[in-house]
Amino acid sequence: MRIGELVQKTGVPKETIHFYLREGLLRKPRKSGANAADYTNGHLERILLIKELRDSFFLPIPEIKKILKQVRKQSPSDQAVSDFHNKYFRPLDRLLSTEIVGRDAFREATGLGRKWLATMETWGIITCQEKNGEPIYSRDDLIIGRLMVDMDQLGFGPKDGYDPEELKRIADFIRHFVRSAHREYYQRNLERLSSAEMDAKGSRFAEIMSLFFYHIYRKLAREEYQRLRSAMRSAKPRRI
Repeated sequence: MRIGELVQKTGVPKETIHFYLREGLLRKPRKSGANAADYTNGHLERILLIKELRDSFFLPIPEIKKILKQVRKQSPSDQAVSDFHNKYFRPLDRLLSTEIVGRDAFREATGLGRKWLATMETWGIITCQEKNGEPIYSRDDLIIGRLMVDMDQLGFGPKDGYDPEELKRIADFIRHFVRSAHREYYQRNLERLSSAEMDAKGSRFAEIMSLFFYHIYRKLAREEYQRLRSAMRSAKPRRI
């Protein structure tokens, strides 16, 4: 693509893109003429990343250089994980209202089909609050719906042999854990539950536990994947 198209897709001025090139934040594009150059999707993605680091984290150019250096060292799988993080955990998104009103609007925002939305609601994976006769979905429900669509696109859907009821079993386990583990603690601290301090601590604890579940699953899933790959390599007959 030409630089004009790159400017249009990123919202970054041409002068700024040239500055990034001079600073070594972007690799030089392939020349297609004396005064013309062709940019790739790699340039597009890198500019959007730099823009995110500047706009959301207010980082100076030297710090961005360090981050980009680390990005280049990442394996393709780690880069894919980083892309997902950037997609679902943009800092400013937390400050914006992301409630979705109505099932049609929810399906349009997530890409989740009518059948699977109904199934996820029946299983209690996606839930909604009723207001004035309209279902209202939270930011968490929105992300869950999008993640399910991503799973299917990655080849972890019913048509690929993945049993979606696994998601129900996971949700049921976590629901049981949250209710049983929290009940005893909260019952011992009933008199403090209404305090502002307890409310703030409870919110932070919920985030900590969310991160714990995320990292323990990520760790165990990676370990199991490596174990299976090692077992497959060991089982292959050696060529003589």
